[in-house]
Amino acid sequence: MKNLGLHKFALFVACCTLFLVLAGASVTSTESSLSVPDWPLSYGQILPEMKGGVLFETGHRLIAKTVGLLVIILAIWIQRVDERAWMRKLGWTALGVVCVQGLLGGLTVLYLLPKPVSISHACLAQLFLSLTFSIALFTSPSWREGAVMVADSGTPSFGSMAWLTPFLVLVQIALGAGFRHHVINVLPHIGGAVLIGGFLMYAASAVMTQFSEHKALYRSALALLTVTTFQMFLGIAAYVSRMAAIGSLTPPTSTIWFTVIHVAVGGLTLATSVILAIQIRRNVTPSSAMTGQKLAVASS
Repeated sequence: MKNLGLHKFALFVACCTLFLVLAGASVTSTESSLSVPDWPLSYGQILPEMKGGVLFETGHRLIAKTVGLLVIILAIWIQRVDERAWMRKLGWTALGVVCVQGLLGGLTVLYLLPKPVSISHACLAQLFLSLTFSIALFTSPSWREGAVMVADSGTPSFGSMAWLTPFLVLVQIALGAGFRHHVINVLPHIGGAVLIGGFLMYAASAVMTQFSEHKALYRSALALLTVTTFQMFLGIAAYVSRMAAIGSLTPPTSTIWFTVIHVAVGGLTLATSVILAIQIRRNVTPSSAMTGQKLAVASS
């Protein structure tokens, strides 16, 4: 099938980016952010002695460099085989974003964790993850098959919910980053989890109910609902574990891993919300625009 190799490689890059988010979260969760005081080298070396915080910080840097190399390959591959002009631009955009992200990571070290830069670094990582998953979608055989148009009869409209959903997830990610970097306390993040998590579940359930026979929409909504539910349970587990560890000199391993996975699944929540928004934008049109047209619905 045409460009199937590109699609598989894009999926690989997306998975590697998710692993990078996990590695980045482990640096913050283990309080290893300034274990290596220089950048781009580590104590003047490419590979210093890997122990303690240096292991987490240097490991994160090495994974980031690997992902950067993979994105270079992905961008060039897209230029060579993809005939869509907007897709070629998206490939260069991904390369530009990963370069900016690397620069932000360096600035967090050189300027001793300035909070605006650190929070921007955390949020851009999640946005970049969504970008890689989007590229994987755009290069997939199912995307090449074309859209299956259905009417938007929701209230509020599905078109409105589509773009509101990832925006709200990004707000929640920013609140979480603010808490992790000691800019705000945990209450705004908890409040956002309840309100935004509830909205995500409502939006995903509404899409699944309205378009149960539309394969692309149903699967995207199911993915968002599943990831959101898992994320909320992870948030509860991380909070309970953190509260139980109050007074401890170092956070227990369970708290660290609940938090790390919670951050990574937060990125997946944003990615799945973006994928659903893209599918709605592509396949759903206002009812008025469908007047006189035959509605084509996927057979599942």
